[in-house]
Amino acid sequence: MMDIRPLRSDSDHQDALRRIEALWGAPVGSPESDELEILTTLVEAYEEANFHFPAADPVEVIRAVMDEHGYSQADLGQVLGSRSRASEILNRKRALSTEHIRAIRRAWRVPADALIGA
Repeated sequence: MMDIRPLRSDSDHQDALRRIEALWGAPVGSPESDELEILTTLVEAYEEANFHFPAADPVEVIRAVMDEHGYSQADLGQVLGSRSRASEILNRKRALSTEHIRAIRRAWRVPADALIGA
């Protein structure tokens, strides 16, 4: 059963992040998936209101996500549909397209804003 309430403190935020981690990979359409979607929305709203980060370099964001989750360039290639495309982006020979941003957002749940840059 969901016990969802507004996030009003850093403690609430941390609790929501732990719950999101526990729900990660829930089957689409399940109550757990619904809870995950709602909590993700609440966390994004809390972070938007409380954490202000300077715009990051999109390639550095991708590299940080890869490092954090143990993803390889081949994994990025699978997300983008081409290992060579992943190499071009990571080596700054090609800019991220709207489709690349959407694919990474969907696959790795990276906020699109972080991939757009400033």
